[in-house]
Amino acid sequence: MRRHRHAKIVATVGPASSAPDRLKALFLAGVDTFRLNFSHGTHDDHAKVHASIRALEKEVGRPIGILLDLQGPKIRVGTVKDGRLDVVAGESIRFVLDGADGDTQAIPLRHPEIFAAVVPGQDLLIDDGRVRVRVTGLEADSITAEVITGGVISNRKGVNLPGTLLDLSPLTQKDRADLAFGLDLGVDWVALSFVQKPSDMIEGRSLIGDRAGVMAKIEKPQALDRIEDIIRLSDAVMVARGDLGVEIPHEDVPGRQKELIRACRLAVKPVIVATQMLDSMVSAPAPTRAEASDVATAIYDGADAVMLSAESATGQYPVEAVSMMDRIIRSVEGHKLYHSIVAASDPGEEETPPHAVATATAVLAEALHAKAIVTYTSSGTTAARVARKRPEPPILALTPNLATARRLCLLWGAHPVQTEDVNSYEEMTAKAGHYAQAEEFGRPNDYIVVAAGIPFHTTGNTNNIRVIQI
Repeated sequence: MRRHRHAKIVATVGPASSAPDRLKALFLAGVDTFRLNFSHGTHDDHAKVHASIRALEKEVGRPIGILLDLQGPKIRVGTVKDGRLDVVAGESIRFVLDGADGDTQAIPLRHPEIFAAVVPGQDLLIDDGRVRVRVTGLEADSITAEVITGGVISNRKGVNLPGTLLDLSPLTQKDRADLAFGLDLGVDWVALSFVQKPSDMIEGRSLIGDRAGVMAKIEKPQALDRIEDIIRLSDAVMVARGDLGVEIPHEDVPGRQKELIRACRLAVKPVIVATQMLDSMVSAPAPTRAEASDVATAIYDGADAVMLSAESATGQYPVEAVSMMDRIIRSVEGHKLYHSIVAASDPGEEETPPHAVATATAVLAEALHAKAIVTYTSSGTTAARVARKRPEPPILALTPNLATARRLCLLWGAHPVQTEDVNSYEEMTAKAGHYAQAEEFGRPNDYIVVAAGIPFHTTGNTNNIRVIQI
């Protein structure tokens, strides 16, 4: 069961998609990796979904990735009098560290890290920026601010601080409990929310180790200042455009998306573009033209994967949303300008033998019009190095590790297959030809190009290319 596209689809599981039959329908429609959003649902809910996905994996005989997305710190106002406060531009309001059911002079904001970090002149965004206030005064337990954009402040609305680096761990006590639970289940990826600096990734890695891939969600502008280090410390990256778009100007988001995709390709790390990609399909059977163009842009940019959130979690048309995303991707990748556009954004590669061999493999496969590139990989690195070039032939990634096969469900162009490792050159060529046919990539007399590391069983040592005629 092969996908006739290179870019991958990630779908969030929720009430609209958690039943076993619905998960199967989503997989058949095109989902490669399922996202479990731990901002919602109980551990029991997620355990049932995880078990259903693993049962589906056995039924279809294909690896399926599972991404655990941690909630991260949530900064919110407390409760206010009568449940809402109407504020107008030019009005002075006050936030207090302690208090309940406040009015405009005592809005509860029980986050001491904010009081320790903000300075006059900085903005606070409330309810995804619907209300904007600017700090004018600061005391130990209160903040005075002027309303710049008026609106309604209601109970428990979120607060963003776009210009402020907060002394706050990306992992709350809830996140740590969720993480331990998810790792025991056996998830393949863990996404860390609220990443601001490289040390946040180090903290996450210290808890996760090698039990799952560590993904950085880029949703804070502070992360953009240290993005190269954050990417280097990550196994993958998610461009979380929703929260990022609250804290940086909307017009800057498309450019930042392109920068992040390029940086991840250079670092050989999978990158997901997420948030509101087909948002109207939460309640409509078809997207807007602008949404279709948004998905297409991410594919032209060279993203490894695109993601559905509410569309598949709570929407009325989850299967249709996946099918639409699949159709958009295949249409873009089949367009006559696709490969030239993606090639034009090639970030180059490191000048090392493994990277050079992977590049040569991709170039050779295209020159021969090979039906597939076969990579032997234990960690997924060889397949990722080849995928960075975005070659036209698909990548048949053979690995002895099931965990690697599941993680490769996020990698552009990769069709992962778990198989026993090879021990000789002859076995390598024979197995490559066998799986190329078995997985419906090639027929007798077709060419395939094989990339591997010699000696075998050596991680990250891509040093050998072989052309095979099946």
